[in-house]
Amino acid sequence: MPERGEGPDFIEALARGLDVLRVFSAQCPRPTLSQVAAASGLTRPTARRFLLTLRELGYVRPAGGGFELTPRVLDLGMACIGSQTLWDLARPHLAALVARTGESSSMTELDGSDIVYTARVAVPKIIALRVELGTRFPALATSQGKVLLAGMSLERAAEVLAVPSRSGVRPWAGPPAAAQLHDLLCQVHAQGWAIADNELAPGVRSIAVPVRDGSGEVRAAMNVTVNAGETEIRTLVDEYLPLLREAAAAIEADWARWQSRPQSEIPAS
Repeated sequence: MPERGEGPDFIEALARGLDVLRVFSAQCPRPTLSQVAAASGLTRPTARRFLLTLRELGYVRPAGGGFELTPRVLDLGMACIGSQTLWDLARPHLAALVARTGESSSMTELDGSDIVYTARVAVPKIIALRVELGTRFPALATSQGKVLLAGMSLERAAEVLAVPSRSGVRPWAGPPAAAQLHDLLCQVHAQGWAIADNELAPGVRSIAVPVRDGSGEVRAAMNVTVNAGETEIRTLVDEYLPLLREAAAAIEADWARWQSRPQSEIPAS
């Protein structure tokens, strides 16, 4: 059964509708009515009404004996990305970084205990995991996740990590013990970067740095990802880390200028 809120203003019907949308995934792109009902914890009649409502709104359509999402659902996610102008500012710097390293680079933010990819420039290299915009991974198994967790208090990081992952991915390496986690996040915070070495999946190695807004708050993390069989950790630290920091600083400068831009209100006619 999906988690439920407890506040007095919590709208159960809205939560149920979102539960239905979350049933659709790469593993189950065209669920049947029975599958939607079972996965969302709804009765078949209730699930049917939600699906028909979503169909009238244009978010789902019948397909192959079940239902599938329509491109209209992209409006829901892209509205968030589009409103975060940081991602638009970051893309040319990511592209320039990839041109200098010859390796893929991405930007992510935290959502619960997962990282979510919000900007990415990739090169055609064989990596164990497929990554695209919106992909989720358990934060603690990634270099970007470590950087983002280290950007908050240890108490807040513990609260975030207590939220179950929604990525559907089981990391190759197990999570560190509580004492080790404390030391790890303190080290990442002090040095300003993190590495993940064959932790998320075998053969995947990456290094990441934080990206801060004009107030100095860590808003995102960006990385360089390599094939562990081709690139040593020393190369990541000695060659790619300075370039990564340079790119992050350029994004931060652009973001600070954007935040400090003059703004004026147009009076209503």
